[in-house]
Order: sequence, then structure tokens, then C-alpha cells
Amino acid sequence: MTPSGGKWDDLTTRLVSGGLAASIGLISMWIGGDVFHVLIAVICGIIVWELTRMIGGDRLAIPFGVLAGLVLLAFVTFPAAYLLPILFLPALIGVSQLEEHKVSFALFSSITLLAGFGLVLLRDDFGFAWMAWLALVVIASDILGYFAGRFIGGPKFWPKVSPKKTWSGTLAGWLGAALVALCYIWSGMAGYELIGISIAVAIAGQLGDVAESALKRNVGVKDSSNILPGHGGMFDRFDAMIGASIFLLLVEQLVDFPPLPAGV
Repeated sequence: MTPSGGKWDDLTTRLVSGGLAASIGLISMWIGGDVFHVLIAVICGIIVWELTRMIGGDRLAIPFGVLAGLVLLAFVTFPAAYLLPILFLPALIGVSQLEEHKVSFALFSSITLLAGFGLVLLRDDFGFAWMAWLALVVIASDILGYFAGRFIGGPKFWPKVSPKKTWSGTLAGWLGAALVALCYIWSGMAGYELIGISIAVAIAGQLGDVAESALKRNVGVKDSSNILPGHGGMFDRFDAMIGASIFLLLVEQLVDFPPLPAGV
């Protein structure tokens, strides 16, 4: 039976547009290198474009988006240590040119570029398998959370900020992350500590989602844009990935990543 009714009427659109976006992402992840670098730069540029429009800076949206994409592309192409200051270039220009929500723009634009760098670093240093792991953790958390929230419902996670988020969906997202980890463990690629790391990454992704919801509520918009039918904008689709990538940058400094089983 095909789901119908209010809470299911966006499912087909979400699946089609999400599937197309996932296919492009998967192919780029598999190829890696410059192709993946350009994809991430484009995504980050679009997110900054959306962010600028959300806070009322329409006339600056395209220049800021292009600038963000070029900054990230330069940052991942040349030695990062020499270019660290330019990571904050969009934020600094935004603070001087925007009329309102300057702090929000500075914070989210900088975090977006840092997250983009984290994704490139993960793919370049650890390969396709671990980039796929991160993507699968975020996707599994999102999908299980989506269906659990609609089938089970129950108490809201933070109704004033994100009225659709439920505790059942949140916990289901953690379960999805754990299942992804178990697949990697059973394949011999990681030890059981990956379960904890995966759940923590999923939590960071969920917090990224909530942070974007809080921003949208603060500026009075429903979606960051309509680029991805059924999903809203690029920011709406990648908010969890931004949170997860930022957290993973920290994890890579604290633990021996990727975690391998004893004797491997």
C-alpha cells in the first residue's frame, strides 16, 4: 500500500530528489580527488548562499556563496597551514557588510567551511570506505528517525525549536548509527568501539539539525531554499552532515581513527 495522507504526502518527492542527490554524492565519493573537492566546495558555496538569503542579505547571497566555494577549494588544494586565515574570510566580510544576524552568519559560515574541510580530509586521508561510513551513519540516523517519528511519535525532543523531532525518532537514529557500525565491525574493518563513535557522530548530526532549525525559527523561514524538492535547501539536507563532520574532526584528534580490532 502506498502511504497517503498529510504526514506521508512528501515521501515520494523526498525519495526521488534524495536518491538523485545521493547518486551524485556516491559517484563523487568513489572517484575522490578533485571531483570530490569540487563537489564539497559547490555544496558549501550553496549553503552559504542560502544562509545569506535566510538572514536578509539577498544582494550579497551570490557573491558570498561564490566566495565560500572558492575559499574552500583553495583551502583543500594548497597546504592548509598557510591558508588557515582565509577560512574566516566570508565571516569577516559578512560581519562588515550584512545589516543583521551578523553573529549567526559568521558562526554558521565558518562552521560550514570547516565541516567541508573535514569531509575532504576524511576522504583524502582515510579513503572511500570511511567517507561512506560517515555518510551511512548520517543517512541511517535520518531515515530511521524519520520513520520512527511518524510511526511511533511520542514526546517531542525540543518542540519550541523543532516541533517535528521526537524522542522516538532520536533514539531510532542512534540505533541506525549502531547498525552501520556493526556492519563495519562484522566486515573486519573496525573494533567494537566504533559503535560508540558512530552513535556520538549521529548525536552530533542531530544537534547540527537542531541548530539549523533554531536558526530558521529565529529568522522566520521554513526552508533554507527549494533547491532539493521535498528536502528544502542544501542547508536543510546537510545540516546533520555539518555537525557530524565537525565532531569527527575532533574524534580524529582524540582516538586512533579508524579504530581497528585487536591484532589487525
